[in-house]
Amino acid sequence: MGSKPSQTKLKLVTISIISFFIAFIYLGMSFNPKRQETMIFHTLQDYKQPTQIFPRPIIKPSWYKFLENETKYTRFKIGLVNVHGVPIEVKDLHDEQAELVNVHFRRVNRSVMWKHLFPEWINENVPQKSSQCPEIPMPEVEDYVDLDVVLARVPCENATSVYRLQVNLVVANLLVKNGMDSNGVYREMYVVFIGPCSPMLEIFRCDDLIWHEGNVWIYKPDLTKLKQKILMPVGTCQLATPFAEQGREVWRQYGSSSSTSNKIAHKQREAYVTVLHSSESYVCGAISLAQSIILSNTTKDLILLVDNSISQEALHSLKQAGWKIKIIERIRNPHAKRGTYNEWNYSKLRIWQLTEYDKLIFIDADFLFFKNLDHFFVFPQLSAAGNCRHVFNSGIMIIEPSECTFKTLMEKTLSIVSYNGGDQGFLNEVFSWWHRWPGKLNYLKNFQTDERRKYDYPEDAYAMHYLGLKPWMCYKDYDCNWDALVYRDFPNDLIHAKWWEVYNLMPRELQKFCDLTPQMDTRIRLERQKAKIANFSDGHWKIQVKDPRRLSDSDL
Repeated sequence: MGSKPSQTKLKLVTISIISFFIAFIYLGMSFNPKRQETMIFHTLQDYKQPTQIFPRPIIKPSWYKFLENETKYTRFKIGLVNVHGVPIEVKDLHDEQAELVNVHFRRVNRSVMWKHLFPEWINENVPQKSSQCPEIPMPEVEDYVDLDVVLARVPCENATSVYRLQVNLVVANLLVKNGMDSNGVYREMYVVFIGPCSPMLEIFRCDDLIWHEGNVWIYKPDLTKLKQKILMPVGTCQLATPFAEQGREVWRQYGSSSSTSNKIAHKQREAYVTVLHSSESYVCGAISLAQSIILSNTTKDLILLVDNSISQEALHSLKQAGWKIKIIERIRNPHAKRGTYNEWNYSKLRIWQLTEYDKLIFIDADFLFFKNLDHFFVFPQLSAAGNCRHVFNSGIMIIEPSECTFKTLMEKTLSIVSYNGGDQGFLNEVFSWWHRWPGKLNYLKNFQTDERRKYDYPEDAYAMHYLGLKPWMCYKDYDCNWDALVYRDFPNDLIHAKWWEVYNLMPRELQKFCDLTPQMDTRIRLERQKAKIANFSDGHWKIQVKDPRRLSDSDL
């Protein structure tokens, strides 16, 4: 009990000492206001000081450093397309490194739809005018000269987005205008695409991609090919070239690739190509196709891709017919069911691997040439005739072989589902921006919409696409599509007879591949019997058959 007063006294002494020191510090600050101010702002002064003494470090984007190494330039004039504000990709560039120019253009009217650019049908027999197509506004490129680089953001919209097409065409126009002068002398140009969506494969070739990291792509375009693209109509609302002016189109001189520093004469390597796989049912068709192309006096190579289903005997005869044979492995359609007709039809994609050629015109093996098509090699990828809606028919088309395009197509097969289950639907998804060839290059033997054409011969046709039952699957005497109810949109005896004219010119050793099999002969006789019972009014079932290929002298 006696220790408590001494402990209390000790506490009071301690508190008194602490209070004294606090009061002393306070009085010192009160009588020296400048010292107080210094203490308060000293931290801010110290924070700002490094930026005043040392220059701000230069942080160059990776794409900029790549272009510096590529070009040896120390400063670029960069045109910005569809870039709003200052994007992160250029925000750290100083004035001494880049001059940034915003490119202004009027956005395409939102009422313009893809179907307006790519109508199902146009009148090909009238003079073609650009006014047939909706306007897609371009910038006044004369206001944006001396650009070294175009930096653009591609809209992340679907393959049939008109605005996406517009942005890609704006970039292409700027590159060509700044890279080429009126005399065709040009310099290297670069385009940097930023954002999660890459540019259109139809305009910016993957062969021209020189750098890719994350969401940045750098292209060094072949300006000769790019100029041909921008001189094409904006869609299939207009023929790619009026036949009346054929041979005089201003863009023809830009059809071949050249060095970006000098124009070098380059003889184009071109060929016709078709594909046989999975069975020999179209060997006869391939033989007759080759014979018809040769009869047209072509100067191009004929390339045939085949898999291991084609026998050595057939290969020998196909070579004799005029084809240069290349063996391939089939490509399976990942979305097709096992054993269906379209399971292996993506084998057609192998044509993009024929990189020893600059351009190829692919033709299905059920075609026949009536005229020479060599002058159509001047068109760019992808040119074809229309099919229905806004799509092209892949039975005949021009493509530009490229290993990287082939790899891109293979990657897309995993994610893109063909609208018709075949290669045509898939290719239309990838190459949504295409160029219209006249329908006479792919005259479809289909008369669903005009019964009268079943009795006419198309004198202006360049090539016939034999839809339905093929000529070699019928008797020579008449088109057996007449006898089958499901094929009655396809018969035409005059067109049928034209195929047999080519057959009659074949050597006998080639004709044997067009002989009827027992199954084919039985099917023909069965359909004739059904037509007789149904009493089809055309009366073809009454025709006496004289075809020596017939395996039986009587109908079923």
